[in-house]
Amino acid sequence: MATNKTYDQIQVGDSAEIVRECSSNDLLVFAHASGNHNPIHLPDTDWTGDGEIDKPVAPAMWVGCLVSAVLGNILPGPGTIYRSQSFRFLTGAAVGDKLHVRVTATEKKADNGITFDMSVTRGDGTRLVEGIAEVTAPTQTIEFDSSNIPALLVQRHRHFNGMIQRAKTLPSLPTAVAAPDDPNSLEGALMAAREGLIEPILIGARDRIEAAARELGEDIGAFELIDIEDEMEAAGRAVALVHEGRAKAVMKGHLHTDHLLHHVVKRDGGLRTKRRISHVFVMDIPGRKTPVLISDAAINISPDLMAKVDITQNAIDAALALGLETPRVGVLSAIETVNPAIPSSLDAAVLSKMAERGQITGAVVDGPLAMDNAIDVQAARTKGITSLVAGHAEVLIVPNLESGNMLAKELTFIAHAEAAGLVIGAKVPVVLTSRADDGRARLASCALALLYMHWQTTGSPAGLLDREED
Repeated sequence: MATNKTYDQIQVGDSAEIVRECSSNDLLVFAHASGNHNPIHLPDTDWTGDGEIDKPVAPAMWVGCLVSAVLGNILPGPGTIYRSQSFRFLTGAAVGDKLHVRVTATEKKADNGITFDMSVTRGDGTRLVEGIAEVTAPTQTIEFDSSNIPALLVQRHRHFNGMIQRAKTLPSLPTAVAAPDDPNSLEGALMAAREGLIEPILIGARDRIEAAARELGEDIGAFELIDIEDEMEAAGRAVALVHEGRAKAVMKGHLHTDHLLHHVVKRDGGLRTKRRISHVFVMDIPGRKTPVLISDAAINISPDLMAKVDITQNAIDAALALGLETPRVGVLSAIETVNPAIPSSLDAAVLSKMAERGQITGAVVDGPLAMDNAIDVQAARTKGITSLVAGHAEVLIVPNLESGNMLAKELTFIAHAEAAGLVIGAKVPVVLTSRADDGRARLASCALALLYMHWQTTGSPAGLLDREED
């Protein structure tokens, strides 16, 4: 609750200060609110054109406008009206800087006017901004509860941007692309090739693939194209290229998932290993500190307990490959207590205990957890759940395919998440996306495949993820 100081209550020499840390989201919100899209002020931007992401400089006016937060919230506070403001900008601020914003009353004027000296400094004392503000101070006491102001959601997908950047530092992955014969699937493969993530071998009907390339305005002459009319045969040839040593990953194009998986899981000539294969969605959800992984939403329809052991381990491996150190795994059910009438709660409890005994490795696993107390700290506290995972889950193991598929699509279409998909447990990573996915989703999925192959080969991720918000 903010309470002001009236004109009569304020004395010359009175001062107030706030401390505000500059974040990347501040720069994005300011760009939208002001209309100033100067790339030097935007995160995740190569504004120098050297191929590297540059560190943004905070807009000078964003730094200056922090003064209004002190004047409008503290001194004088609610009811204050600006008359004039002057700024002198001395140097710039960067993301991560802790800014000390201070105002001091220097003169009281007629008509309830007050003049303030103002300054913005870094924590080390470096002065960034100085100036003078003149306001009309309120004459009556006003209290205001700012908690009722609607929150803002910044639809920013920084996790995928970082994932793609890390993958670009690795050698590209020879990838057999099965039936990329529509613009969406072909565009994803070509985008990944341009970014240096994959070396695509295009397998499918030449006339349809070339027609898709013409529609995109792309030249595919530099890529190998194996002309196979039938989609099932194209999928089989993609798998065969792995056995021939020509491909180290398989990518689904514009064909049914069942057609590709038929060749992946077949006993003779497939890509099976001792572990059951499963699908992992990696979701970049605006506002989340880390990516969120969901398994399995595409392959195992109603997995039993032992299948869930492999599904859980596959998801953990994907999280480790992304750079999540000791990922936190929440095994989902409808409730957070064990109830024999709800089989998923029993499975969750057993998986949690198996992780404690070392039968599932590399992560902290807890369950059963309901969705709310798996991802929301306050929900977990309200229900009295004490756990390293509750409220902080980064990997979600769903009871069955239906619940996982619905969860992933709800996050995509309601929470504005971006999704990347990968099949794990086969001899090589299989990039498995929806036929309706756009090029960006396919690009992110290729980056995920490359990071996973690097982790699988070296035992180390290509960099660790920071769990702190920027």
